[in-house]
Amino acid sequence: MSTQLLFLSEADTEQILKWPDVIACLASAYRSPDDPGAAPPRVVARKGSAWLRVLAAMSSSGRYMGVKIIGRARTPRSSYLIPLWDQETAELVCLLDGKHITALRTAGTTAVAIDRLMPKEGIHVAVLGAGQEARAHVSALATVRQIESLTVFSPTPKSRDDFAGKFAQELKIDCRAVNSARAAISQASLIIAAARSRDETPILEGAWLRPGTMVVSIGSTLPEQFEVDPEVIRRAELIVADVPDEVMHETGDMLAARQAGVDFESKIVSLADLVQGRSAGRQHAGNIMLYKSVGSALQDIAVSEMCFEKARQRGLGTRLPVGLSVKGK
Repeated sequence: MSTQLLFLSEADTEQILKWPDVIACLASAYRSPDDPGAAPPRVVARKGSAWLRVLAAMSSSGRYMGVKIIGRARTPRSSYLIPLWDQETAELVCLLDGKHITALRTAGTTAVAIDRLMPKEGIHVAVLGAGQEARAHVSALATVRQIESLTVFSPTPKSRDDFAGKFAQELKIDCRAVNSARAAISQASLIIAAARSRDETPILEGAWLRPGTMVVSIGSTLPEQFEVDPEVIRRAELIVADVPDEVMHETGDMLAARQAGVDFESKIVSLADLVQGRSAGRQHAGNIMLYKSVGSALQDIAVSEMCFEKARQRGLGTRLPVGLSVKGK
């Protein structure tokens, strides 16, 4: 082996990755020419309530290729692993703990979408959920927009209070914790739905939305998961999806909307089309828009590649005395 295998822990990725770099990296990835074969559909293996999801991609830079593997146990608990290979040599060069990368790539991609869909002015944000993804989204959004106010709902009072306290201190803005999702969104121009309900009942209802509202939904990525109700999808004049086919056919929200008779396929555009200028954003100030994300290996591998290069430059990570043998022609 000509290189040593590098392992980057969650702590390493937290030390290396910063929001401006992550968002710029993801914007660059979506500006690259489309190549469907470079990021094929995900594969999910299931047995009972446990599942294993695999997402593969070739980096648009031509340097690395990799997969993200997510293991979900029956407990339920999850873990994430991202191996990277060199495209030229087929050497396995890096193993990354993917937990922090997943939160950053999801929120960073949302920031790329918001930066192209919403006016460049202050926004009033409502967050439904108070976990890692919710926290990451607020931090990413604060990188591309001035957040004027923040309201958060979580069914756990301590979680929402801690969330509000954290961002009131960090962003120096008015942050309030409230006791219902409807109360949280009442004055919001942007709603981040970042947590499914415990019983898979949608946490956001379309009847609550005011004209001109932007909705981000990241919590329903499988057929059995639900986050927004069919009325949200019906009222959205524009739906931007990071992976349109998977959003339309493999998420509980869209399957429920289709069953309810909602015609949404004509309203969906890809994030790549938006970033590359093939699709316009909001046409009228009163339009409701929805950004729906399931996550893509394009995002994972772009951020992992950047993280690996920065780790090598800074001498971070753990060198492992193991490797894979590489077979020639």
